[in-house]
Amino acid sequence: MLHDVTDATHQYISLLDGDQREHAVRAVTDDDLRHRWAYTPGTRPGLVLGELRRDQRKALHGMLATVLSPHAYAQAATVMALEDVLDHREGGNRDRHNGDFWTVLFGTPNGDEPWGWRVEGHHLSVNVVVADGRVSATPFFLGANPARVTYRGRVVGQPLRLEEELARELLDRMGPTARSLAVVSDTAPHDIRSGNSPRVSPSEPVGVTPAQLGKSAGELLVDIVRFYVDRLAFELADEEFARIDPERLHFSWEGSLRRGEGHYYRVQGPELLIEYDNTANEANHVHTVWRRHSGDFGDDLLTTHYGASRHTVVRGVAQNG
Repeated sequence: MLHDVTDATHQYISLLDGDQREHAVRAVTDDDLRHRWAYTPGTRPGLVLGELRRDQRKALHGMLATVLSPHAYAQAATVMALEDVLDHREGGNRDRHNGDFWTVLFGTPNGDEPWGWRVEGHHLSVNVVVADGRVSATPFFLGANPARVTYRGRVVGQPLRLEEELARELLDRMGPTARSLAVVSDTAPHDIRSGNSPRVSPSEPVGVTPAQLGKSAGELLVDIVRFYVDRLAFELADEEFARIDPERLHFSWEGSLRRGEGHYYRVQGPELLIEYDNTANEANHVHTVWRRHSGDFGDDLLTTHYGASRHTVVRGVAQNG
């Protein structure tokens, strides 16, 4: 998997001219930029997709597809295409376009130094860091507006459908007693609570735990976590899932239980935060995010890498002295 990501990144870089590379590549040690992410409309550092040549756009999509699972890549591509749908609904007043997505490279995959990249725009943010043969890919944000496109009440398109349906199925399976613990508020927040904060501090977990659920509901809660983790390519998803302690998960729901009304849920673990919010535009505007407290933006990988490098240098000086 690492080989594929590296090759795809090399392919993208090889197609950039000198001026493009100057705008695209920043230092992986630029912590401020690496942590400065967003899922709202607006320009970003780096190169914008709409101004790239066809072969460069295809290479960028190829790079993204190596990190994502097939279904998540399809979700991401649909989210990007929805910008044109939204622009049409708004009468073009905000000048949205499916080319309004940016990529910035953090270093390049040459030698042993860490590197990474971000692909980002409205409702999409994929943050990748590679260090010492390991890959980090959080925060991972997907949103959709409109969340559902319908014809005579029937859904034609809904890229984040399972994110909602699995949580509703969990509420049904857990029964009334556990549901009374899971639903912690009748009012949903207007957005995911973590927003685009550069770091997420672990908060007091709320809601229901696996121990308070029956076997079937407890298994489904783990399946929901696995579904979010499986946004990543198979090998990487397995590594991420292995970090999670299923017994220490909490699930909470806020807002209405009725379809078509604003709702929000959160899954928490010691190193896990999943948030889903659908409140805006008459509950037809979804935001979802998956984050790792100590591992967002590859911080844990970079700390380990540079810590080991400093140890090696100090030990070498001592031996030579």
